[in-house]
Amino acid sequence: MILYWITAYLIGNFLTAWWIGKWKGVDLRQQRSGNLGARNAGAVIGKTAFFLTFLGDALKAAAVIWLGRYVEYDEWAVAVGGLLVICGHLFPFWLKGKGGKGIASFIGATLYLTPELFAAMFIVFFIFLPFVKSATLTMLFAMAAYLIGIFLSGEIPSCWPMAAAMLLILAKHRNDIAESFHQRFSKA
Repeated sequence: MILYWITAYLIGNFLTAWWIGKWKGVDLRQQRSGNLGARNAGAVIGKTAFFLTFLGDALKAAAVIWLGRYVEYDEWAVAVGGLLVICGHLFPFWLKGKGGKGIASFIGATLYLTPELFAAMFIVFFIFLPFVKSATLTMLFAMAAYLIGIFLSGEIPSCWPMAAAMLLILAKHRNDIAESFHQRFSKA
């Protein structure tokens, strides 16, 4: 199991945006937000870069969940693998801890780990988005729905790692959240 967790973290270190940037001759760490994620890749390189980065980051997390289930680990251990692949994405050792912000990896892990809870999160996101008009702020409602779903489903033992991943992702987004709040609510 320890080898699985180490592997999960190392797989998380594969930052799709970094490789796409390298392929296109662009260091995304030096462009716009400096983030090695789908949003920055899309803003700097284009829609195809967004799509490929999102897909690559989501698939690596789903692959870790698949691997844990394939070797028949307990669900809590598989969920820890999900947390660690996200940690690898957020804090890659080879980039001194400066990775992406984890949304695509979180989506890949939760979609495969808890599809029903992911569906609730997805639905809440798209219900609130037209009213909130900010994907960053809408993410807060979606994550709250996921947390509520964890408690209502009784899946706390196997889902606490995803709740921990959410806290790390929110910490990575703290400046974006503050900026979005300021833009949205200072227009009064």
